Amino acid sequence: MKFCPTTAALLVAITSLLHGSSATSADDLESIRTKGELVWGADQEGGGPFIFPSPADPNTLIGFEVELAELIASHLGVKARFQQGQWDKLPDLLDRGDIDLVLNGFEWNENRAQRYGTSIPYYIYELQLLVEAKNTSIQSWDDLLKATEGDKPRVSLLGGAAAEDYTTAFAGDKVELALFDGVTDAMRATEMGSDGIVANVQDLPIWNFYQKDFPGLRPVGAPVGRGFYVAMTRKGDVELLKAVNEALFEGLKNGKLRAIFERYGMWNDTQALRGLELTADGGFSGRMPSETAEKPPEASSQSLSGLSVILDRGWFLIRAALMTVLLSSTAMPLAIAVGLMMALLRLYGPKYLSIPATVYVELVRGTPLVLQLYVIYFLVPEILKALIPGSHFTITAFWSAVVGLAVNYSAYEAEIYRAGLQAIPRGQMEAALSLGMTQRQALRRIIVPQATRLVIPPVTNDFIALFKDTAVCSVITVVELSKEYYIQARNTGAIVELGLLTALLYLAMSYPLSLLAGRLEKRLGTNSGHK
Repeated sequence: MKFCPTTAALLVAITSLLHGSSATSADDLESIRTKGELVWGADQEGGGPFIFPSPADPNTLIGFEVELAELIASHLGVKARFQQGQWDKLPDLLDRGDIDLVLNGFEWNENRAQRYGTSIPYYIYELQLLVEAKNTSIQSWDDLLKATEGDKPRVSLLGGAAAEDYTTAFAGDKVELALFDGVTDAMRATEMGSDGIVANVQDLPIWNFYQKDFPGLRPVGAPVGRGFYVAMTRKGDVELLKAVNEALFEGLKNGKLRAIFERYGMWNDTQALRGLELTADGGFSGRMPSETAEKPPEASSQSLSGLSVILDRGWFLIRAALMTVLLSSTAMPLAIAVGLMMALLRLYGPKYLSIPATVYVELVRGTPLVLQLYVIYFLVPEILKALIPGSHFTITAFWSAVVGLAVNYSAYEAEIYRAGLQAIPRGQMEAALSLGMTQRQALRRIIVPQATRLVIPPVTNDFIALFKDTAVCSVITVVELSKEYYIQARNTGAIVELGLLTALLYLAMSYPLSLLAGRLEKRLGTNSGHK
């Protein structure tokens, strides 16, 4: 999920300014050693060879960066603990203090080096141009620039990655970029020729890992665009960065990094060119790619399909569905309560309360949920820290999601209840007041109960919509049903099977609610008819 680039840039700028005072804070290395764990962030949705479930045990995560995190943690004398986060939001989680280290194929560039501590490269990546195997018209990068029937050729890429920068620099406006959130999605679209896509630019280690899953693609030309994968720390964590560099340098010298890369089919001549690996007596080893390297783990999609993938991965989706239910059932009552209060203030409150209530409703309705979640989770703690120096106020991802959903839906509930309240004849309020009731008593005992009966259908629709909108909460690290589906589908290739199970789970959550609301509506309607 993405929002307006201008808004995103503004939020990043605000976050950077707010962090100006904390960038020189005490280093976290000592606290990491005190708590005994190094929390590192990555996105499972990216899949292999970075981080993915083990084919032997899907509860266990493997990948070269999993092993790399363990290598760094071992050097620090602590345990490594993985923290899930959306790829493009990992730096924000680092800023927020939720993680100590970003380790997820982040390429070095000057902007990142200015904002964060960037380690020595743990891997030298290259980019590979891919096209459909049956496409013989593209044999080089230069062929990509030739227009097809007057239209610009479309190239699929992972948005925000180095492939986008390289392709833009090489081709300029001669090609059209199709940006994807997942590397396998980009390759699949190219293999299928979807929407005029003729090529894909992919990190070489990713292509080497997944090429067996995409027989309809072929590489074109030699790898290009050499660059560096680096680990990232907060700018002020100087000692931690030094320790990370020591761990990586030691791993390069003693061959542990080479062994990790060989295990995932990533060691090549480019890595060997650094020439840092030493023998036991301290001399240069001269090691090139090993002919006896271990076979890299195969993606589980090769052995899982149909019922087997449901049995193997279904529990992950059910567990994530429980998170979706918990988020929805916690947020919706709050949204109804706040929405009803806003509606009452707008209709019956004094101007000094009705005007702010109107502004609240319009502001919330006029901004996207993803932006509201971002503000609550990332910016509010930073603003409070800036206003109250020395404070360490934070909001957990779960409660940030609950508050964000409640705030967002409260604006819509306010409009629903306002319509319901206005549907009650004005004479009922006048009659209640003439009987000696106060306005508050009349609202509580006569007006609001009748309005509640009228708004049951639209409120139910909103509740069902809320179940689906929990998907947006993945931007602040909450792994709910849709995010878990993306993770498991991309790691197994079982898009259809797991997609059907996910749809059934959403239906199982929403359909009983529709039935219950229908019964309640009928019952209240029947009761009112006898009065």
